[in-house]
Amino acid sequence: MTDIDALVIGGGQAGLATAHALRRAGREPVVLEAKSEAVGSWPSYYDSLTLFSPARYSGLPGLAFPGDPARYPRRDEVVDYLRRYAKHLAVDIRTGHRVEAVHRDGTGFRVRLADGTELGTRVLVAATGSFGRPNRPNLRSFTGTLLHSADYREPTPFTGQRVVVVGAGNTAVQVGVELAAHARVTLATRSPVRFVPQRPLGRDVHFWSTVTGIDTVPIGHLLRNPPHQPVLDHGRYRAALTSGAPDQRRMFTAVDGTRVTWPDGTRERVDTIILATGYKPDLSYLTTLGALDAQGRPLQRRGLSTTHPGLGYVGLEWQRSLSSATLRGVARDARYAVPRLLAH
Repeated sequence: MTDIDALVIGGGQAGLATAHALRRAGREPVVLEAKSEAVGSWPSYYDSLTLFSPARYSGLPGLAFPGDPARYPRRDEVVDYLRRYAKHLAVDIRTGHRVEAVHRDGTGFRVRLADGTELGTRVLVAATGSFGRPNRPNLRSFTGTLLHSADYREPTPFTGQRVVVVGAGNTAVQVGVELAAHARVTLATRSPVRFVPQRPLGRDVHFWSTVTGIDTVPIGHLLRNPPHQPVLDHGRYRAALTSGAPDQRRMFTAVDGTRVTWPDGTRERVDTIILATGYKPDLSYLTTLGALDAQGRPLQRRGLSTTHPGLGYVGLEWQRSLSSATLRGVARDARYAVPRLLAH
């Protein structure tokens, strides 16, 4: 078994930010990434995805996001940026290294990879974040096409179809509006969609959340049920829903074959249901360690394990603040967690 100074599981934005913080602390981290390159889940998102935050708020420490700082980068620009950032870091990033399990080993941890290799470390950071495990509600009674938004790429395969998009967040609204130009689409929600202006008083909302401190208030550990994020809108999305493209209805009450039943009792044939229902922490490799609760959520406070000293997390939603799972927030959480992990 090889001993490593500090081990980071996950080579996306959270893992790269953590590696930077460890390097700044004088450590020589190794980053383990299951995929073929260290860019996280970004390549698998839908083609038209555009960041909700401007470029000036979307970089990691030590390398600014290129181009006009006021623009909103596209998905592929983020992928290219993370590729450059991984090279810029000059740390040991091992792609194609999937972690299967973690065990306690004396005062440290023993990490077993899919090929049977074992690595030992005293400092372990789980940075696989919150976007690798789609949350898929049980709709097995639906016999049409059932997708999670993680499986959606672009609208043309759905041309002429009857489509229901489930969800009230940014992804649900973006996908629903895009599809409405090609199909008849309903946005099915449990509560009305809430909109926030993208540029109140002529400045991006991220400017205001930064100058007021709302973006970084460390209240994540106080939230038993974190709030749903409103939809950031330049005006296009509210106008689309107001015009009925897509229309918005309360969640269907039943599914039978290819038919859904709406709250008013009407039944309708549907070709495709797309679940924009978010994600769960992708941390199954910690199950044998006993670091998760019964629902697979990490037992942690502000990114530090409450069960195992030396184990930390970066990239969880509301780990510490509103921005914890974002490009602009992972570095702050890494800077908080790393010195505390090293001090254990």
